[in-house]
Amino acid sequence: MLIDFKDDDFDTKVKNEDISILQYSASWCAPCKALKPVMEKLSDEFKDKANFYYADIDENAINSASAAGVRGVPTVVVYKKGQEVARKVGGLPEQQMRDFLKENLS
Repeated sequence: MLIDFKDDDFDTKVKNEDISILQYSASWCAPCKALKPVMEKLSDEFKDKANFYYADIDENAINSASAAGVRGVPTVVVYKKGQEVARKVGGLPEQQMRDFLKENLS
């Protein structure tokens, strides 16, 4: 399940979780819309390994996106205890995203 992300969640959740995956996106972004169902599916597949968040950079994640240096959407960032460990920018096919997550969730 993709959890809707708000800036406050970074301090209250992401910094305290072993692994968090944030999909930085925007409502006007076509590749973001295409990636969202892929991330929904993968969030179910990897639910025992990480929490998955959907962060809209225009709505609730303006400060977090800025702090993370997000320059383009979609951007998927893997955090461990609030520290970035990996990132992918752009819409990826499902298998590439699955491989990226497998690589970073172990």
